[in-house]
Amino acid sequence: MTRPAARFVVPALAASCLLAMSGCGGGGSGNNSALALAVNGANTTPQRGTALNTVPDRVVRLSVEQFKTLLEADSTGKRVEQAAGVPKCGIDVRYLQYQTVGAKGESVPASGAIMLPAGTDPACNGPRPIVLYGHGTATDRNYDISNITNVNQPAAAEGVIVAAMFAAQGYIVVAPNYAGYDKSSLPYHPFLNADQQGKEMIDALRAARSTLAALSASDAGSLLVTGYSEGGYAALAAHREMQATGMPVTASAPMSAPTAVSLQIDYTASGLPGLNSTVFFPLITTSWQKQFGGIYTNTREIYEDAYANGIDTLLPSYLSREDLFATGKLPRYAFFPADATPGPLNDSVAVNYGANNLVRQSYLTAWFNDVKANPCPGNVLPATQASFNTASPLACAPALGLRKAAVANDLRNWLPVRPVLMCGGSNDPTVNFNSSLATAGYFRARGMPATSLSVVDLESTGVNDAYAAARAGFAQAKAQKLASSTGTDAERNQSVAFAYHAELVPAYCMQSVKVFFEGVLNAGG
Repeated sequence: MTRPAARFVVPALAASCLLAMSGCGGGGSGNNSALALAVNGANTTPQRGTALNTVPDRVVRLSVEQFKTLLEADSTGKRVEQAAGVPKCGIDVRYLQYQTVGAKGESVPASGAIMLPAGTDPACNGPRPIVLYGHGTATDRNYDISNITNVNQPAAAEGVIVAAMFAAQGYIVVAPNYAGYDKSSLPYHPFLNADQQGKEMIDALRAARSTLAALSASDAGSLLVTGYSEGGYAALAAHREMQATGMPVTASAPMSAPTAVSLQIDYTASGLPGLNSTVFFPLITTSWQKQFGGIYTNTREIYEDAYANGIDTLLPSYLSREDLFATGKLPRYAFFPADATPGPLNDSVAVNYGANNLVRQSYLTAWFNDVKANPCPGNVLPATQASFNTASPLACAPALGLRKAAVANDLRNWLPVRPVLMCGGSNDPTVNFNSSLATAGYFRARGMPATSLSVVDLESTGVNDAYAAARAGFAQAKAQKLASSTGTDAERNQSVAFAYHAELVPAYCMQSVKVFFEGVLNAGG
């Protein structure tokens, strides 16, 4: 059986930097004195949003030519370049350290990247718009999106795509690693915690802005917020927080994001669990237990004995995702029992049911019974456009702690006044595209103008709009993936499904986001 992609996949992109370029720097671990003080309990804890290194360390600086060589090292990188456009700028990647808080308000340090455009092109100089970017779900505790030139670093591929799409096109990029990753002292990650993640994105932004003068960079005043998967959720949560606190934001663009997170949770119990639920769900239960309590009194209420002990402290992990599976810490696919009730709603999700499963039938029964007894009107199955276009999708009173927390963290509870684009693929087996459709439907039902809200489905055909090139590129990438796969037709199709969320969609949704942001800026946004 083919293994699903664990994260963004850009094979070998970074290797050429290590082997052939003179401009590559070291990792982001140089000036850590301020971070060490924060970790070791200095007399004064920095306020959240404070930069802990006032001159962020350089990780790498690449000229336009060097960055082109990096991108053109293999066919995947060439596809990224085709989607992003030929680089106008070189890139200067800096390692940012900032102060934030965890789910319980505990003050903790965190880290991330500032990616600056560099070079002689006018698009690379002077005041530049800022892109605040949230990365996708990571199980690796050492995730550091600034370390783009280390091919063995789990964040390298995602960082290269972001740099190509935005920094190399003249945007300043701020990309947090999030609390709980890299050198952060938080022993867990506040996964899909809307309040914490929205505010932490702002903490990273404030810290980064305070360092720009020292980096000879200048903020043009336009703020564009985006992210992929979990990062798309964090981006929309940040937009909500910015609007609520009067912080100027130009536009946001969540990609393949579980913004309607209670829909995703209700679908899971009803027979539509997402691919990779075996790693997402422990992150969720730990995060929401820290945030609210009441998810469990003992992990064995939810998890089978083989996994329950220590699962609340398992993720993020210093073990790779593959090692988590190989050592039996988590099952690779089997989320629910093979004979679960309810079972899979269709064959495409059957891989999530099997022997040596993660979640107990007894918990699934309680979960599904609560969905039936206390339904949320925006989460019904089968889904219809009418169920999405409701102004009260969360008019429900779940009894189960998990569903209560999901409703509390769902982002269908506000109305943006600035433009929003949502992008994804309607066949995504990991994050159900209905999450985006339901969020957009809610915004429409609340009166958001059509001119301010765009939804891009990369699977759509025959649509001649600003995003047609991204759809065409995605279709070509899917076809190439299918052609390069081996086995039966079913196995080849499964290879495409396993690559869909992490490998195939990201570059083309980012291409769509870039087009959207350019349109907003050109319109005077």
